[in-house]
Amino acid sequence: MSKLISLKKAIAEFVNDGDIVYAAGFTHLIPFAAGHEIIRQGRKNLTLARATPDLIYDQMVAAGCAKKVIFSYMGNPGVGSLRIVRSAIEKGELEWEEYSHFGMITRLQAGASGLPFLPMNQTGATSLEQSNPLIKRIPDPYGGKDVIVVPALNPDVAIVHVQRADKNGNAHLWGIIGEQKEAAFAAKKVILTTEEIVDESVIRSDPNRTMIPANIVDAVCHVPYASHPSYSQGYYDRDNEFYLAWDKISESPESVKAYLDEWVYGVKDRNQYWEKLGAKTHKRLKVKAKYSEKINYGKY
Repeated sequence: MSKLISLKKAIAEFVNDGDIVYAAGFTHLIPFAAGHEIIRQGRKNLTLARATPDLIYDQMVAAGCAKKVIFSYMGNPGVGSLRIVRSAIEKGELEWEEYSHFGMITRLQAGASGLPFLPMNQTGATSLEQSNPLIKRIPDPYGGKDVIVVPALNPDVAIVHVQRADKNGNAHLWGIIGEQKEAAFAAKKVILTTEEIVDESVIRSDPNRTMIPANIVDAVCHVPYASHPSYSQGYYDRDNEFYLAWDKISESPESVKAYLDEWVYGVKDRNQYWEKLGAKTHKRLKVKAKYSEKINYGKY
């Protein structure tokens, strides 16, 4: 059965105030379009979970969407701090839990497996144990050294961006794979955004790329360019210029408000956002032909 709906409808239906929201994706395939739609719809008191918060959570915190962040490594990749999230934490305006990367993935794996917690090897980050009481040490029941245990994470909603999917929610993603699969299987609801909608036969032709199966997906949203300013492998490059620009934008509340007013509230959807970026930016990001265009698949 087709699960194809608009992103606006998906956010309205599946993301509620107070939810734990996991926007997955590592380095690329970061679901910025969904984050912007959450901002436009005025969601509040969210717990934002993500292995690497990136700029999307800086923007969502700036817009007043969040009460808490759960994360491992927080920063503007290759540039510096996430100024807004860091400032909110330092002022006591935002609750927080920090883990190692593997700790976050282990939490999702526990959630996806239906287990209350999972063990992991000790790490060098002993200071995390001191600052986060949910990270615990327990004896190895078989007589070895103590192990670290972390609790399961079961987000209310996971948002995953992929390169292509069919209308039922079977999804292909490739390139650098992050925690998309674990987040999707751990979550209670899954919103899938995709660069392309393709026929089921295309998905079946390369089953090894089907990281997300239809049976765990609640909504499929056709949203080309949804991961800008991050990138989608094989479709468009990372907008490094924007990551540098955000470092300056986020220096003052006034410039952040001006950005949100123009680029989030000031556009109705991702199509309008992409058009506003303009041909010069499209060319700089080396936008590639869609898979369906390459094989003359036509309309879908």
